[in-house]
Amino acid sequence: MFWNTTSRLRTMPTPLIDVSTPLDDATPTWPGSPGFAVETLLSIGAGDPANASALTLDVHTGTHVDAPCHFLPGGATTESLSLDVLTGPALVIDVPDADIVDADVLEAAEIAPGTDRLLLRTRNSTERDRRRTPFREDFVAITADAARWVVGRRIRLIGIDYCSIQRFTDPADTHLVLLEAGVVILEGLDLVNAPGGRYELLCLPIAIPGIEAAPARAVLRPLES
Repeated sequence: MFWNTTSRLRTMPTPLIDVSTPLDDATPTWPGSPGFAVETLLSIGAGDPANASALTLDVHTGTHVDAPCHFLPGGATTESLSLDVLTGPALVIDVPDADIVDADVLEAAEIAPGTDRLLLRTRNSTERDRRRTPFREDFVAITADAARWVVGRRIRLIGIDYCSIQRFTDPADTHLVLLEAGVVILEGLDLVNAPGGRYELLCLPIAIPGIEAAPARAVLRPLES
């Protein structure tokens, strides 16, 4: 049988880019967090019939999604988040020279009207050691006025490439502005291999009802310009 391999290659889907932060003992975690650990419960090598492990982590470890109740008393929990918001076209913008992402930085990026999902690729992604070293307080994140800019443009999801969308030294205003407006916050992305451009985002948080955040696996598929 003759196979037209050229035709098959043309129809193969574009490879996915994993933008999830790997979880291990080198993953940066917020000060006061229990961190991440794996405990071996059963081991075939030790004579047990199977391998089994237990995880210790807080739900804000690595790549995760924040729900409104993270900062809003009585706010919605993770199971209420729409998966439609967490999947679909997304725009990654490169802002490698910004020490903070404020409204002026976002305005200068010329983000197209109608953008629903915005992911910020900052120097957090270009400095690889930030992802594999102890927590650094000088990470890049957005300001409260940038959060208001996002809300004003009706962006439904905002993502950042470090532990928090909000700067370490800032009050909770950034989270409050976003969560009160129903904007989904995606934190802890690894955008090293995802330069600025248009993508399809696929992000599925773990289904744990009743909590304020959930770890997630996030991938991007490049879209044609």
